[in-house]
Amino acid sequence: MQIPLDYYRILGLPMQATAEQLEQAHRDRTLQLPRREYSEFAIQSRKQLIDAAYVALKDSGTRQVYDAQLLAAGAEPALIEIYEQQLIGALLVLLELGEYELVIRLGRPYLTSGASALEGGDEHALADVVLTIGLACLELGREQWQQHQYENAAESLETGQELMLRENLFPEMQAEIHADLDRLKPYRILELVARPLADKAARQQGVALLKSMLEARGGIDGANDDASGLSVEDFLRFVQQLRSYLTSAEQQDIFEGEAQRPSSVGVYLSVYALLARGFAKHQPKLVRQAKQRLSLLTERQDVYLEQAVCAVLLGQTEEATYALERSHENEPIAFIREHSAGAPDLLPGLCLYTERWLQQDVFPFFRDLDQSNVTLKDYFANAQVQAYLESMPPEDAVPQPPIGRFGTSDYGGSGYSRVPTDYERPSFGSAPSVGVGTAATVGLGAAGAAATAGSRPTAYTAEEVSNLSPDGQLDDELTASVGFDEPVVKTRRRSSPKWGRLALVLLLALGGLIVLGFMMSQLLSLFGGLFGGPKIKGDPLDIDVTRPAIELPTADIQPTATGDVQVIAEETIEKWYEIKSEAMGPQWNVDALADILLEPTLAQWVAKVESNQREGVHLEYEQSIQNLTAEELGDDQIQVTADVSETGNAYQFGEYNGAFSYEDQLTVEYSLRKEDDKWMIESFAVQ
Repeated sequence: MQIPLDYYRILGLPMQATAEQLEQAHRDRTLQLPRREYSEFAIQSRKQLIDAAYVALKDSGTRQVYDAQLLAAGAEPALIEIYEQQLIGALLVLLELGEYELVIRLGRPYLTSGASALEGGDEHALADVVLTIGLACLELGREQWQQHQYENAAESLETGQELMLRENLFPEMQAEIHADLDRLKPYRILELVARPLADKAARQQGVALLKSMLEARGGIDGANDDASGLSVEDFLRFVQQLRSYLTSAEQQDIFEGEAQRPSSVGVYLSVYALLARGFAKHQPKLVRQAKQRLSLLTERQDVYLEQAVCAVLLGQTEEATYALERSHENEPIAFIREHSAGAPDLLPGLCLYTERWLQQDVFPFFRDLDQSNVTLKDYFANAQVQAYLESMPPEDAVPQPPIGRFGTSDYGGSGYSRVPTDYERPSFGSAPSVGVGTAATVGLGAAGAAATAGSRPTAYTAEEVSNLSPDGQLDDELTASVGFDEPVVKTRRRSSPKWGRLALVLLLALGGLIVLGFMMSQLLSLFGGLFGGPKIKGDPLDIDVTRPAIELPTADIQPTATGDVQVIAEETIEKWYEIKSEAMGPQWNVDALADILLEPTLAQWVAKVESNQREGVHLEYEQSIQNLTAEELGDDQIQVTADVSETGNAYQFGEYNGAFSYEDQLTVEYSLRKEDDKWMIESFAVQ
């Protein structure tokens, strides 16, 4: 067979080499031995080629003839003929010359069909070929790494590793390649996520690699060794560098997972992703989630300014001013005060700061938002934002504890007929949460010294709030429309009528009248029968209980079989537990509850899920249902009773929490109602 080599290259010499250089090169090449993993057969095959090259060039006459042949070939590659058993030696020489791709191309066919020909020379020949190709992949990968071709480098390294794993050979070499792949991983991630947004497959691969690094390190600020060579500080800098290449959705996905570990860094970065997406995509629900997560960090760092920004975007101006008062960020606070000059509170400066901070300091760290130019006016004018803020529940409400806290199961919560405990009964504070709609107004609370002096809040419309000019002053038209010198009408809280008590009195009165009327009718009937009225005389009518008195039309509607009711009940209860696991799981899919629950149970369970989400708690269930019986109460109502064994394993920010976990065995009564041809659960009761 022919190999693209010439004698000068085998010895590592130029054509102009002297006889002394030729002899020295032969001696040096003979003394240089390959890796110790090679067999004696491979070493001797290599030596044969080196000796043949030296013999051909040592004699001056033979050398002149050979040189003439090389010159006549011109640009054509020189070839030498070898026996097939000498392939190992030729591959070794090519490997030493850096011809890595050629080694892989020539050696691969002999891993399968050509192995027997090589094994004729030595029983270890196949292992020698595997080792040579593996070394070529390793060196080629390192060469591509140096050329910043990180994905190509990874492909070369993985090819060599897979080859050795498949043949179950050279574990030390496998470890060496694996170590290079670990050190290469940060470079690969950076290359993959830097690709265009349209290249979704490559970007997803980069995100998956990043998640594998996070898992190996034990989190974004974990101290475990992932073999990448990056310290905790280096890795944090690496993540910061990556952020500008990742989209807001990718960052939300990554850092929400980190927040569950728990990790304060993960929580903080997830807040930025939620806040950026919420503002840029007009999704105040994400802003609300960001605000809730910031409350987890207040004990360890000053995040009150970020809380103030979230409160502004949610129309909660009293909370915004309260957060500003607690912040120690001197430079931003000075900016806000400067641009609120002449106003009765700090909201003008805070609105301006919010808009500039998001556009200049937050958006540049997101690949899909770095060119966004969203304004507060655009945000508040969005119909989706208006609808959400108008329907948003009060943020001041004392949150319900996670399901299962204090050793109680889901069946002890307010979603069932049992009377709820004090822990499960929501109570509301006095500070209102103001929604911003088309005609809604935002009350701006006084802050700092202005609050102490008793200054009164001023009302701005959502559009007016977003119309602050870049220099921090209100537009002339806005100033005129607000009228700072006009007195503000104070609203008094009216005591709400006791509708519940009034309704109870009316119901009792109505019930009394009904009972009294019934008694009177019975008395009149009794007296009428005794003292007057006609008597029935003669034979009774010929009426047989086995047949109707008159012919009845044949009904087409067939009664529902007992078995059908049982199937409906089993399927509905099974669906409930599937949706319950999804809603109370780590994704907190609250929307799924509407597919199985009716009001008022639906609202109660939505509150439970949102409470758990605020506190970072999710549950994983193990359930079994026995002795399920169903009774049809009508065409659209079924009563179901079942023995339920349920274990709820609670996790807070990704860590198991035994205090919230529980194990219960209960008998539960379910009330099922049919609505729009779909069976739903109307209520629960624990027997």
